[in-house]
Amino acid sequence: MSTTQGYDLIVLGGGSGGLAAAERAAQLGKRVALIEPHALGGTCVNLGCVPKKLMWYGSQVAESLRNAAGFGFDVEVKSFSWKKLVDARRARVKGIGDWWEGYATKDLGIELVKGYGRLVNANTVEVGGVEYSAPHIVLSTGGHPFVPPVAGAELGITSDGFFALDELPKRVAILGGGYIGVEIAGLMRSFGAEVTVADIAPRVLMPFDLMLSETLSQHMLHEGIELHMPFKTSGLRKTDDGIVIDGAEDKTLGAFDCVIWAAGRKPNTASIGLEAAGIEVQPNGFVPTDEYQNTNVPGIYAIGDMTGRLALTPVAVAAGRRLMMRLFAGQTHAKLDYNNVPSVVFSHPPMGSVGLTEAQAREEFGTAVSVYQTGFTPMKYAMAAHKSPTAMKLVCAGVDEKVVGIHIIGDGADEMLQGFAVAVKAGLTKADFDNTVAIHPTSSEELVTLKASDRLD
Repeated sequence: MSTTQGYDLIVLGGGSGGLAAAERAAQLGKRVALIEPHALGGTCVNLGCVPKKLMWYGSQVAESLRNAAGFGFDVEVKSFSWKKLVDARRARVKGIGDWWEGYATKDLGIELVKGYGRLVNANTVEVGGVEYSAPHIVLSTGGHPFVPPVAGAELGITSDGFFALDELPKRVAILGGGYIGVEIAGLMRSFGAEVTVADIAPRVLMPFDLMLSETLSQHMLHEGIELHMPFKTSGLRKTDDGIVIDGAEDKTLGAFDCVIWAAGRKPNTASIGLEAAGIEVQPNGFVPTDEYQNTNVPGIYAIGDMTGRLALTPVAVAAGRRLMMRLFAGQTHAKLDYNNVPSVVFSHPPMGSVGLTEAQAREEFGTAVSVYQTGFTPMKYAMAAHKSPTAMKLVCAGVDEKVVGIHIIGDGADEMLQGFAVAVKAGLTKADFDNTVAIHPTSSEELVTLKASDRLD
């Protein structure tokens, strides 16, 4: 077996986090080997954020067409081609992967090794019979959809399978009410599918603030999406009419043309040689790290979804870049602060959250919590037949009412939250919000005009 040496860094996994680390190290003049068996970009580019958002934009067009008459347009929708949308999405995604490969190899000089990497020891990775050695190894192998071990589970598809669909199923069941589940549900419903969502949890989006969950649930029901919660799936079976979902206490759902598992994700850590390198692995497969992304083995680091921390692309990117600045640019204290990281769900309507939920704030600060909340129908829907709600909440703590949480659902929530997340990160107070002049007429102005009458006690 041959061994290739002379690398400063080996990155195992060419997803967003791995690419960010490899790019930054190469920019700092280091020799980098990047190991990835599939297209560059990982889940986000190929089977997650990017294709999902492109489909989401298509669904927004569908919803705008439904409301065109209210603004004076006599629009006749003759047809919709799911296949045309999917083909355009695939071409766009392929273009991103091709660009990254050219940029990484030609512009940055990164050696791209196509294949499955496996740790041999603390400084060596083997790929296809060739060993690559470096004093620093970054693990960034991401995760994959989890399918519960129930009878007939293979009759369903995962989110990966959703992106492989060439036709729009008419009757769809989504097993899982987390962010993946509600995003797919909204998309499928906007394009005309009959959609059912079931989950063992009592409500959708359990980790998010109750206001967001309840507002979204109500709108999903209003749009004709069936919600079955809690519902414990015991198996799937094929019938002449389609796939039937069996649950506890002889409950059944269906039949459906397509069942999509959205029951969470598991880390890709089972076959990368962690034991050979002596790396600690938790029972659930995640690799624990300290605040500087160090594993228990010196010289080996882990970033992204495989660490069990916030499974968000920008988190993996930021962690990877900071790690490289610490290792190769002399910034000995560079690390990612995992507090107050904003996140968005591209549901229908979209929703975003940063900081503490109301329940978390009350648990941490007790009675020293003040909450301001509002709900309304945006002006965009004043003349529209199909309306969509907006709701907002500020969670404040202490006598100075420091804003420790912001939660928004409604059109533009995804864009609004980025700026307001800066305010939370900076530790601004309700008075700072009050002293900011509103931009009118917008939905976001509501966050800086909340009054005492909007306070929940």
